[in-house]
Formats: sequence, C-alpha cells, structure tokens
Amino acid sequence: MSITVKRTPGIRLLMTADAVGGVWTYALDLARGLAPMGVRTSLVVLGPEPKPDQRLEAEAVPGLELIETGLPLDWTAPELADIREAGAVIRGLARGVSADLIHLNSPSLAYDGGFCAPVIGACHSCLATWWSEVRDGPMPQDFRWRSSALWQGLINCDITVAPTAAFAEATARAYEVPRPFVVHNGRLAPAFAPAPRERMVFTAGRLWDDGKNIGLLDAAAARIDAPVYAAGPLESPTGERRSLAHARPLGRLATEEVGRWMTRAGVFASGALYEPFGLTVLEAAQAGCPLVLSDIPTFRELWDGAALFVPADDPDAMAAALQRLLDDRDEAARLARAARSRAGRYSVQAMAEGVRDVYRLVAPQLRVSRQEAAA
Repeated sequence: MSITVKRTPGIRLLMTADAVGGVWTYALDLARGLAPMGVRTSLVVLGPEPKPDQRLEAEAVPGLELIETGLPLDWTAPELADIREAGAVIRGLARGVSADLIHLNSPSLAYDGGFCAPVIGACHSCLATWWSEVRDGPMPQDFRWRSSALWQGLINCDITVAPTAAFAEATARAYEVPRPFVVHNGRLAPAFAPAPRERMVFTAGRLWDDGKNIGLLDAAAARIDAPVYAAGPLESPTGERRSLAHARPLGRLATEEVGRWMTRAGVFASGALYEPFGLTVLEAAQAGCPLVLSDIPTFRELWDGAALFVPADDPDAMAAALQRLLDDRDEAARLARAARSRAGRYSVQAMAEGVRDVYRLVAPQLRVSRQEAAA
C-alpha cells in the first residue's frame, strides 16, 4: 500500500536550529525530506552564525528560508529572561511567515507558550539527562534553572518527539512528562566513491563535550599500533577547551571532508557516555566503516548486532576492540556490511515520514484522505 501526502499548497513550517552540532544536520535533512510533501521550511538559527559551508548546505535544501537571529542558545543563555526573549522573537517570526506548524528543536523556547500554530518540541538532548549520565551528585544551579525552563517548555508543547526510545524514556523520567513519540533520525547517504581502507581509527563530534568522552579514545590511542584521528572542535561556545595527548586532532571539518575521512578509515569509534542518537555514527555506517561503540542504551537500540560494544570507562577494552578490527580485516568487513545494512533503516525519507505522522496529530493540513491511503 502506498500513501501519498495531500499536497496542500503553502504549508509553512517554522523550525528552530543552531549551527553548533547535530541539530543543524537534523534540521536541514528534515526540511529536505519534508519538501516533497508540500512543506516549506523557515529555519530560525540561534547561537553562532553558520559557517560558509553550512550556508551552502542550507542553500541546497528546496524551499528553505534561512533566518539568522544571533539569539543565545538555551544552554548558553545567561538567564531565563534571555530564553523568554528568544521565545518571543520566534513567536513574532511565526506570525510573520504565517506558520502552520512550529517545530522547536529547543523546547524551552515554548516557556511562555502563546504561539500562533501547533508546537512540536523535539528532544535532542538536555542538561538533566546529560548530568545523570556524565556527572555525579546534585546539579549546579545554572543546570537546575535551565532544566526547569525546559520542563515548562515541554508542557507547553502540543506534542513532543525524541530520536530513540531510550532517550524518550530518559526524558519522561527526568521531567515527569508524557513519553515523547519516537522517530529515529535519518541521514542522506554520502555519494563518495569507495576508497581503500587505511590502517587508522577515526572519530568525529564535539570533542569539548564531556558527554562525548573523547578521553576514552585518547587513552586507547596510546595502546594500539595505528593512529586515531579526531575531527571536531576542541573549544566550546563558552570557551572551555580540551586537549588530546595521543589522538591526533583535525579541528572542525566541513561535512564533505568528514565524509572523505569516513570512506578511508579502517574503523570508526565513539566512546560516548551520553548520546541521544549519534548522527556521526550513522554517517560512518553509511560510509562503510566498521563500528566500535560504547555500550550505552541508545547505541544498543540502534546498532545491536552491527557493531562491537565496549564499556565506556575501559580504555583497555576500547583498545582491544580497535586492535582486533585493525588486524582482522575479514571481521572488519563483515561488521562494515552489517553497519551499512542497519543504516538503511535510518534514511531521510523514513525520518521525514515519521515526523510527518507526528505532525498530522496536530495539523489537519498534513492528513491524507481515505482515497489516497488506499492508492
């Protein structure tokens, strides 16, 4: 049975994003996937302005309007008033573009409610769940008030969505709210030509984020006989900086350059303590990398049977798994095939269809007729 979306002209989605991490990639891919369904997206960017390569990515998305605000991100805002001000600006922008739907990739922006259209809150990560996985003891005050702001935003959203069941459950527990709907993220598979696999390990991400746990790979790098390359920023937007002793930092790379590294890498590894989904892991799998991942619930949900798993606090185990795949190319090739096959589940089309189905719960414009459903 084939279901065709009712192409109501002019369905306007206002979506928020930032250019700091994976939310940027998610937002562009979602807008790209929704475009054939008759949805035009106004993408409101908070935080640091997009890099030149990010602007080019945005320009390639059909029907996308980019709106840069310079407003602070919820996790860098000095005080609650800044988050509320950002929410007010977004409410005004939504009215200005006559939005039919509002997709907040930072649900705390719904703190005061009052939007002109149904609001979907997308839970990508949060300080409360990050703290529970990365730190011990009570949260500091600046984490507490931000988490309280997120709770208020979540209850003001008409509906919420999360990228994995594990993270949806963690969010529901942390904030005592209904469990978000689950729609796995998707990614457009790279179009790079295959290249010979090199005897090296590759990782990528926000290296400054303690949740990414780059220290595990840095320690493992001293225990194997091949280099470990790490792509991504070492300095956070708030000025915190991390250094590497054994892994070789590459700095921030454009998406295309990351893809080229992935087509060459002998192994891709992530030792994350906290990863609500992990788009970079998906990109590596699409590129044909065998995966070595930390044994956390989200990675198990997505990649069980298609990766090697190691404890997130054991550099010896990480090193042993990396060395095993570097030495046994047959096993590495088998795991690479398994990862690529699993990655097929996480396409942009599947993500867009899943999000569209969530939208339909609050937006009659995206519903299909019985005749179309039977086609």
